[in-house]
Amino acid sequence: MRPDPAVVDTFLRYARLLAARGYVHNTLGNIVLRVPHADFPHGVAYTKHAELSLEEMTEDNIVITDIPTSRVLHGGRMTSIGHNLSREILRLRSDIHATIHVHDDALIAFLGSGAHKAIGMLSLDPPFVLGKPIHYVAAHVDVEADVSSVQDFIQETNSVVLVGHGVTTLGRSVSEAYHRLNPLTAEVRRNITAELLAAAAGTRPAYRSDAEVQAMYRHAEAIIYPKRAERVMQED
Repeated sequence: MRPDPAVVDTFLRYARLLAARGYVHNTLGNIVLRVPHADFPHGVAYTKHAELSLEEMTEDNIVITDIPTSRVLHGGRMTSIGHNLSREILRLRSDIHATIHVHDDALIAFLGSGAHKAIGMLSLDPPFVLGKPIHYVAAHVDVEADVSSVQDFIQETNSVVLVGHGVTTLGRSVSEAYHRLNPLTAEVRRNITAELLAAAAGTRPAYRSDAEVQAMYRHAEAIIYPKRAERVMQED
């Protein structure tokens, strides 16, 4: 199977964007793009092979795999173990066409401090852009090696935080996955800053209530994609 040059160009462009934002620290971060294919009901997955980072890769490092299985359709080298999680997400969520997985310093430190079990919402951005609540996978659970539990939570989230490891964001396009990643990591930095400033002032950060956040999730599609939401209403 020969790679589609346009898909390869898109992959490399977002790899560079992730590197430019400081998300890429080693060989384990990755992008996976689903591309429709007549011979594969789930489409095929474009990714990179193991043992090099997103910032190092070129078109020669592209690997194409089957989605329900780990069969390599293009490129002779193995993918990283994290590809198991992305393949399972794509298998279970037909609406998702891209995943991005990175190891964000602030996120790992924030949850690793033991002071917080989840990211608090200070701003409007994350709930509206994420569209669904963040799902947290405990540090002792290796959901990349054993994906059997993914089916229990993946329909209700667009962002999976692997505590002590990293975060995977989902999108109907790689652009959407990318734009879901950025406000999530930004909110972590806001949490850290708010906690430090509040501690110094003897106050408490003004996190939004759960009811308010849940309401934002419910209205996210209409806020972020008003034309799409209007079209769906007209079709109904």
